[in-house]
Amino acid sequence: MVLKKFLILCLSLVTVFSLAACSDDTNSADGKEGDTLKIGISLPSATHGWMGALIDSAEKQAKALKESDGIEYVMTNAADPNKQANDVDDLIAQGVDVIVMLPIESAALSPVGQKIKDAGIPLIIVDRELENDAATVVVKGDNEGIGVNAGKYFVEKLNGKGKVVEISGPPSSVTEQRGSGFKEAMESAEGMEIIASQSGDFSTEKSLEVMENILQAHPQIDAVFTQDDGMALGVIQAIKEANRTDIQFVTGAGGGKAVFEDIKADGFMSATFLYSPTMVEDAVKIAADIAKGNEPKESMVVKEATQVTKENVDEFYDSESKF
Repeated sequence: MVLKKFLILCLSLVTVFSLAACSDDTNSADGKEGDTLKIGISLPSATHGWMGALIDSAEKQAKALKESDGIEYVMTNAADPNKQANDVDDLIAQGVDVIVMLPIESAALSPVGQKIKDAGIPLIIVDRELENDAATVVVKGDNEGIGVNAGKYFVEKLNGKGKVVEISGPPSSVTEQRGSGFKEAMESAEGMEIIASQSGDFSTEKSLEVMENILQAHPQIDAVFTQDDGMALGVIQAIKEANRTDIQFVTGAGGGKAVFEDIKADGFMSATFLYSPTMVEDAVKIAADIAKGNEPKESMVVKEATQVTKENVDEFYDSESKF
């Protein structure tokens, strides 16, 4: 009798363990339990400058989360909107839990953002906004604030009267917001005139070429507003090569080391406005939190546009910075 009860007990335990094993298999098949979380990161391609620093920051943060939380990541880089759209299709097909995307162009990537939303994947947008509501969270700098602060700076430095050139970026929310903020502030003084406005594509080389043409067309320029520190460097090179002495100063945005050094040396660069590439770290952290099942604390994260001039440049200058 005792032996019979012992055998029944053993059979019962085997049944329980078998059911438990089946339950574990079922959960794995359904993708509910035991699956590794994965973040997809879609960024433009770059090896240097602001975007290069942003890409570096994104990968460092993703690697840190992989080590600390076991969250996997897939990073893609594209040189044009079509490639980025294809990259996102691949991320969706891989079944990533969240996607972090910096759109190369706002309009071109808005349908792609909608595709991500329709797939039921949370989307974190960095820097350049989409033209729809596909994003779960947007992490950006205060682009309008950069433009407004720059415009006020120009009015003050030129005593409300001057001929100004604007070097803008490619079509995106960043370009539109910085440009509109700048024009709004400039309109506060009747004597301020934007005599030329052209895109430098956020490229030092392109901005050099564009500024060379502007210099030939305009014999008198008082100052140049650029929407990016990398573009500012191209503009300054063009001014120096043309031996122009009429231009009083140049401003940028981003907080690049070379620009800080020019400010410190009393060069053409007199001011820039911080727009740190490390903002992407916040985006990756938010993506990891959402992947874990947590609701985002806010749908819009805006980084302040701090003005940097000769008076405070030492507070921000880092000789070891890659940007």
